[in-house]
Amino acid sequence: MERIYGLLGRRLGHSWSVPIHAACGCGGYRLIELEPPELEAFLRREDIGGLNVTIPYKREVLQYCDVIDPAARAIGSVNTLVRRGGSPAGGGKLYGYNTDIDGFLYMLRRADISLTGKKVLILGSGGASLTAQAAARQEGAKQIVVVSRSGPDNYENLPERHADAGVLINTTPVGMWPDLEGRPIDLRLLPGVTDVADMIYNPGRTGLLLQAEALGCAAPADRYVKNPARPRQLRWTGGLPMLVRQAVRAEELFFGKPIPEETTEQIISRLRQDMTNIVLVGMPGCGKTTVGRCVAERSGRPFADVDEEIVKRAGRSIPDIFASEGEGAFRRLEHEVLTEVCARGGQVVATGGGAVLWSENRTAMRRTGWVCRLKRDLSRLPKEGRPLSQSGSLEEMERVRGPLYGAAMDFEIQNDGSPEETAAIVWKNFMEGFI
Repeated sequence: MERIYGLLGRRLGHSWSVPIHAACGCGGYRLIELEPPELEAFLRREDIGGLNVTIPYKREVLQYCDVIDPAARAIGSVNTLVRRGGSPAGGGKLYGYNTDIDGFLYMLRRADISLTGKKVLILGSGGASLTAQAAARQEGAKQIVVVSRSGPDNYENLPERHADAGVLINTTPVGMWPDLEGRPIDLRLLPGVTDVADMIYNPGRTGLLLQAEALGCAAPADRYVKNPARPRQLRWTGGLPMLVRQAVRAEELFFGKPIPEETTEQIISRLRQDMTNIVLVGMPGCGKTTVGRCVAERSGRPFADVDEEIVKRAGRSIPDIFASEGEGAFRRLEHEVLTEVCARGGQVVATGGGAVLWSENRTAMRRTGWVCRLKRDLSRLPKEGRPLSQSGSLEEMERVRGPLYGAAMDFEIQNDGSPEETAAIVWKNFMEGFI
């Protein structure tokens, strides 16, 4: 009998579990979407080999387990089911485990975040919060504070009651794809926080992590960020390492074989590469579109040009939009288009020269992208067809925009060679950022 391996949940369209488990060697792993009335009959099947369990069934499956691992029982939820014993024809007992705590602790250690002896704020009180609470107890946190919307510790009284907290952990879905806007808390209200962990893995940098990055600096594990000149030393991590490590640990339980740690790191690196956009910014005429097309051709990635998308959306040229409706109308349309484009992952994106003028645009780029600034001598920048380049001084434009390019970018490249040569440098630095 062929055993079933997969992810069990109710809505799984966003899941990355299949490629993770395939990279571990489980090629038959699949997504299994069930409605609540279907759950019991499915879990009684004797051909189950191993399952991961996600929302909303992590607590529900406890009642169907023959054996529950002590760690899973202590947490109060199961995310991994393995059928053991029986015969080749099926049968055996259903064992329940929780590998989320393995993934969570791996994520923290990878980012050099310690909970030992610290006051830990945990945002959210659901199943993911239970994992974080168990980890904090296991690691010897001095105090664990669970924050909910209506509990004694809530988002309104947090600054007064817990401004001295050292670690903040987000277990809520605020900022998760597809609702990318917003963050659960303003970190400026918590001056004692030096470590931030967000369990969300899509996007790679949530609004909370972008603020942590702005206030402090990137965690050592997130080496693709190369612009860490920040005033407050703040370590942070997103949830991708947790996602991958818990899946790798589940694979070990499925098949009873250890998997080398380097496999975990290779999968994290590969997923980051696949999900992250390469976003090109820079002065008008610096070569973003031409270089971007070359990067896309070299990498096999889709290419998106924000200005070209604006022209398609408006049905007229950018100079016509400026002439008929003014710069304000153009910037609003630019923001709408850029946000939609950047919400998709794994592309090469060329932006307009003034896209960095709006902080909301810089946020949209950085949430899902590795941002590369292209520089070129001002004397080599063409002005034809560029309303703002024609109407003012390029030197003044660069004086205003230069700091904004700097705030948006992860890396900077001088575009003095051929487009192909510059594209090769862009691609090389992008790939090296994920090693």
